[in-house]
Amino acid sequence: MSKISNLFKGGSKHKSKGNPSAQEAIHKLRETEEMLTKKQDYLEKKIEQEIAIAKKHGTKNKRAALQALKRKKRLEQQLTQIDGTLSTIEFQREALENSHTNTEVLKNMGYAAKAMKKIHENTDLGKIDDLMADITEQQDVAQEISDAISRPSGETFDEDELLAELEELEQEDLEESMMSMGGLPSVPSSKLPSSRSNERATTRRKVEEEDDMRMLASWGT
Repeated sequence: MSKISNLFKGGSKHKSKGNPSAQEAIHKLRETEEMLTKKQDYLEKKIEQEIAIAKKHGTKNKRAALQALKRKKRLEQQLTQIDGTLSTIEFQREALENSHTNTEVLKNMGYAAKAMKKIHENTDLGKIDDLMADITEQQDVAQEISDAISRPSGETFDEDELLAELEELEQEDLEESMMSMGGLPSVPSSKLPSSRSNERATTRRKVEEEDDMRMLASWGT
């Protein structure tokens, strides 16, 4: 009850001084929400106590059990009313906060618009094109200087020679890898007969066989 009386006293003070500010109203609504939330916790505990009393007496003392249930019903009604009140206060607080936020946003946007207007008053729009042209020209000059500085000078290298050297290094690396895996397969020391020598040997054998056949034929005659 003291908090409720303080709220009304605070409201009378604000009336005497004028309309409260948005922040003051939001603060008061938050205090009211906190007070009603504590009241909810108190009622919920009381309801649990009345249920325990009703269970304790049961059919042994119906009168006491029924009285406990009646008190529970009244407490539940109060709890329902507080739930509705809290929903209304929460809605009002959120609406007030949104209105306050929108007001602050509009105020700041107005300040920004005035500052921008003041800046533009001291800006000569006719010189903007000349300024941008100067900036572009200086950027081109800076790029030329950068290109000149970064251009290689002195000794140059043949790219083909470098590629050939790179291939040699890769071949050496491959051979080392093969050696580490057990070495390259052994190559026969003797030369393998070529296909042309094989053909000549076959032809020579055929000629010798024909000569032998002719010799045998002449012996038969």
